[in-house]
Amino acid sequence: MRLLIAALLTLAASAAANPLLTVAQLKPGQPVPFDQIRPEHVLPAVQQLLAQAEKDRDALKAAPRPLTWDNTIAPLETLGDPLNRAFRMVATLESLATTPELRKAFNAALPLVRRFDAGLDRDPVLAQRVKEYSETIEAKSLSGPRARALELTLDRFRRNGAYLDDAQRARLQSIDDRLTSLSARFGQNVLDSTNAFELLLTDERQLAGLPESARRAAAASARSKGKSGWRFTLQTPSYLPALRFLDDPAIRRQLSDARASVATAPPFDNRPIMKEILELRREKAALLGFATFADLQTAPRMAQSGGNVLKFLNTLDEKARPAFEKETAELQAFRRSLEGPNAPALESWDLAYYAEKLRKSLYDFDEEQIRPYLPMNKVLDGMFSHAGRIFGIQVKPVANPAVWDPAVQYFAIHDRDGALLAHFYFDFHPRENKRSGAWMSPIWPAGLNSKGQFEPHLGLIAGNVTPPLDGKPALLNHREVITLFHEFGHLLHLALSRSPVPSLSGIRVAWDFVELPSQIMENFTWERPVVDLFARHFETGNPLPEELFAKMLKARNFRSASGIMGLLGGGMADILLHTEYTGNDQQGGVIAYTSAIYNRYSAAPLPKDHGRIAAFSHIFAGGYAAGYYSYQWAQVLDADAFTRFKRDGVFSESAGAAFRRSVLEKGNSEPPQDLFRQFLGRDPDISALLERSGLTGAR
Repeated sequence: MRLLIAALLTLAASAAANPLLTVAQLKPGQPVPFDQIRPEHVLPAVQQLLAQAEKDRDALKAAPRPLTWDNTIAPLETLGDPLNRAFRMVATLESLATTPELRKAFNAALPLVRRFDAGLDRDPVLAQRVKEYSETIEAKSLSGPRARALELTLDRFRRNGAYLDDAQRARLQSIDDRLTSLSARFGQNVLDSTNAFELLLTDERQLAGLPESARRAAAASARSKGKSGWRFTLQTPSYLPALRFLDDPAIRRQLSDARASVATAPPFDNRPIMKEILELRREKAALLGFATFADLQTAPRMAQSGGNVLKFLNTLDEKARPAFEKETAELQAFRRSLEGPNAPALESWDLAYYAEKLRKSLYDFDEEQIRPYLPMNKVLDGMFSHAGRIFGIQVKPVANPAVWDPAVQYFAIHDRDGALLAHFYFDFHPRENKRSGAWMSPIWPAGLNSKGQFEPHLGLIAGNVTPPLDGKPALLNHREVITLFHEFGHLLHLALSRSPVPSLSGIRVAWDFVELPSQIMENFTWERPVVDLFARHFETGNPLPEELFAKMLKARNFRSASGIMGLLGGGMADILLHTEYTGNDQQGGVIAYTSAIYNRYSAAPLPKDHGRIAAFSHIFAGGYAAGYYSYQWAQVLDADAFTRFKRDGVFSESAGAAFRRSVLEKGNSEPPQDLFRQFLGRDPDISALLERSGLTGAR
C-alpha cells in the first residue's frame, strides 16, 4: 500500500511539474510559460490529455437523450480543447525554436493528436447523434451562427467518412496517420536541407554589385559561425539580395541551383515523400466519393471544385500572358542594350539581377535607398497606429519574459473601451532553428464563450526579415513591410473575431477567403498618408522624401504580369498535381511534371530537374494542398474591397468599422460571399485587380 501511495504521489508531482498540463488549464489571457516547456514534457502531457479527451468523447457518445444543442453540438465544439491547446504550444516551439530532442518529441506526439482529431470527424456514433439532432424541432428552429455550425458539422462528418463502413473508415484513418507523418518529415527536410547549405566568399571582389546592407549581413553571418569573409545562405534575407545584385553570374547560378535543389537528395530527400503523399490523397478522395483530391478540398470553399479553380487560373493566365511576354522581351532587349546584340539569352539566375537594373534604369529607383526610412520599430508603431484609427483598437507592448528567444516581443490588443481582445507574440528575424517564410498562428483562439462573455485570443505572427546589424536597428525593404502588414491582417482576423461558436471563429473560414484580411492590409503600404505614419529615417527622424516615394509608387507595377505569373506557376503546379497528375510513365516523376508547369510561367527556361516543388511546404506540409490558388483568388477580393477605402479614405473609420463588422468579427458565421457583399454591396469583380496591376492599359 505504501508503495502504491508513493507511486501515486510521484505521478501527481510529475503532472504538477509539467508546464504543458498547466497550459491546458490556463484561462484565456493568462501568460503561457513557453520558457519552461521541455522536450521531456511533451509525450507525457499529450498522453494524459489524450486519455481525458477520449473519456470526454465516450461520455458525449453515451449522453442521455433528448438531444439538444447544449448536450450535442456545444460539447462537440470544445471536445479535446485542452489536448489541442497544449499541443499548439509544442508546435509553436517546434516551428520557432526546434532542437533534435524537441523534434523527436513532436514527431512522437503529432500522430496521437491528429488521430484523435480525425477520429472525431469520422466517428459514426457522433455523426449519427448530430444527424438525429438535426431532425429535432429545436435544430430546425436554429438561426444565425448556430444554424451554420450545424450545417457545417453535418458536412464535415460526410466529407470525413463518418458514414462509410468500418473497413473504409479504418483505411481512411490509416491514410491520415501516414499523411501526418509524411507532412511533418517533408517540412523538417526542407528546414534541414536549407540549413545544410552555405556559400562562403573570401574575396571581396566577388561581392561586386552587392549593397552595403547585404554585405554587412553576410559578414555578420560569417562571424556568427566563427569564420571570416561573407557567408550566404538560402534564407530569404540572405538569398534574395545576392540574386538581385551580385554581378558574378557564376555565384548567382550557384545560389539559384542550390535553392532549386532543396530537399531533392538524401539525406533530406522529399521526392519519395511527395510521391506517396499524392498517392494517398488520391486514394482518400476516391474513398470519400470525390473524383479528385482538389474536388474534396474545394467543395466547402468559394471555388467549389477543382475544375472551377482551373478556370479561374486560366482566366488570369489569359489576362496576364500578353503583358508577361512583353515584359520578358523587354528584359532580354535591355540586357542586349547593356552587353551588345550577342548577349546570351536570360537564365533563371539572371532574371532578378537584370530586372533590378531595368527598374533602376526606368524609374531611377533603388529600393535600398528606402531602407534607412523603414526601421522595424517605427514600422510597427505606424502599422499599429493605422489599425487603431480604422478599427478602433489599441496595440501596446507587454513585458513577458516567458518566450523562446530574447528577440521575441509580446503585445496586447485592446478595444476602444479598454477591453482586452488579444495578446500576440512577434518573432520576425531569421534563426537556424526556425522555419522559413512568414505566418500567423492562432495559438489559442477564443472569443465569445457559452455565457456570451468575450475571452481574449492568443496569436503569433512570425517571419524572417532583415535583422539588426552593427548596432543599427532592423532596416527593412518595402517588400518586408508588406509582409508585416500581411501577417498582421491575419492576426486581426483572429483578434477581432466574436463568433459565439468556436468552430466558426477567427481564421477558420473557407480557405480561399482566409487571405482577404491579410492581403487588404498590404494595400495601405502604398498609400502616402499611411506611409507617413511609419517611414521615418532611423537617425534623423525625417519622413520619406516625396521624390523617393513617387519613384517607389511609379515602380509599383514594374513587371507586375511576371509577378502574377510567378504565383500562377505555384497555383497551377498545386492544382494539376491534385487533379490531373497520376504519376504514370508519360507524366514522369513529380519534379519532372512540375518543372514543365513552372516553365510555362517562367521568363527564362528551367532545367527538367528544377526542384522547387520539393520545398513547396505550403502544399505538402501546410494547409494549402489544392489551395495555393487562394492567394490570387483573394487578390481579386482584396483589390476590389480596397476600392471602398480608396473612395472613403485610408483612415476612414466608417469603412474600417464596416470591414471589422462584416469580415473580421464574423469569422465563418456566414458564407464568405455574403460577408463580402455586406462590406462592398456587390459581388467581387476582377477588374480592380487588373487595374491595380497595371494590366488594363500600357505602362
